[in-house]
Amino acid sequence: MEKFNIVTLTVNPALDKSAHFRGLVPEQKIRCENPQFDAGGGGINVSKAIARLEGKSKAIFTSGGATGEMINTLMANENIVCQTIPIQNWTRESFVAVDDNTNLQYRFGFKGAAISSAEKESILEVVRQLNCDYLVVSGSLNEGLPADFYQQIAQIAKQSNIKLIVDAYGDALKNVLDEGVYLIKPNVGELAKLIGVERLEMEEVHQAAQQIITKGGAELVAVSLGPQGAVLVTKDSYDFVPAPNVVKRSTVGAGDSMVGGMLWALSQNKTLKEVIRWGVACGSAATMNEGTKLFQIQDAKRLFEWLRDK
Repeated sequence: MEKFNIVTLTVNPALDKSAHFRGLVPEQKIRCENPQFDAGGGGINVSKAIARLEGKSKAIFTSGGATGEMINTLMANENIVCQTIPIQNWTRESFVAVDDNTNLQYRFGFKGAAISSAEKESILEVVRQLNCDYLVVSGSLNEGLPADFYQQIAQIAKQSNIKLIVDAYGDALKNVLDEGVYLIKPNVGELAKLIGVERLEMEEVHQAAQQIITKGGAELVAVSLGPQGAVLVTKDSYDFVPAPNVVKRSTVGAGDSMVGGMLWALSQNKTLKEVIRWGVACGSAATMNEGTKLFQIQDAKRLFEWLRDK
């Protein structure tokens, strides 16, 4: 069996649809252009981002019904190695619509398929069988999965000497810190909640991330600052990277692209300075494209060169 440096796990994937329309009028039929379909969900997008950078990963995700089958087909079309975990309920959908009259974007998300106890155990068993260096768990938890589910995965990863990267929010993220992981990627608001405060100013981000590291919650904390950029905090360092000035068309998948860029750089044995800059470059490049298309490699490379000495 081929070993992959990076494996991504998406327990709540989505079939992403995106389309354009003209004029949002209540109680009238809104006619949309033909939709674009993409495989979506946190870990799936991370694997797609790594593939954009000509890297390799294995994407593991739950799959149910016709929507799950379509995600399988879309991933195969991108030549990404996948492993599906069958579930009884249909995989969810999401919808992004852009009004060409205003250039405003509307994003609609639906709840994920409920996961049974047996299906939950199937997911954990797949994780127990992994042989990889990095495991990424990203995205929301389905109904039926407990708030400490990622923490359970963290326990397995620690026993297997796998470096776990978690991109989640709320209790799913907070609970995993009790076990300790390799890297987390909260935004500023999420970081504030993790340390029990309402909000954080820019100058407080470093200390907040250090609190998590000191308590053993994570070795690396990458904090997304939105249009301001991002920071990477370790036990001994703090690195702020400004976001490049680009024409933004959509923020869908920007965070996943950032994680994908960082993981690709880590797998290439890049320095931590390069790791966070690849993350910001890929995240910023993703905002330059419409809908759920993530980023183009030429944009990411160009932005990385601009960020290299920032």
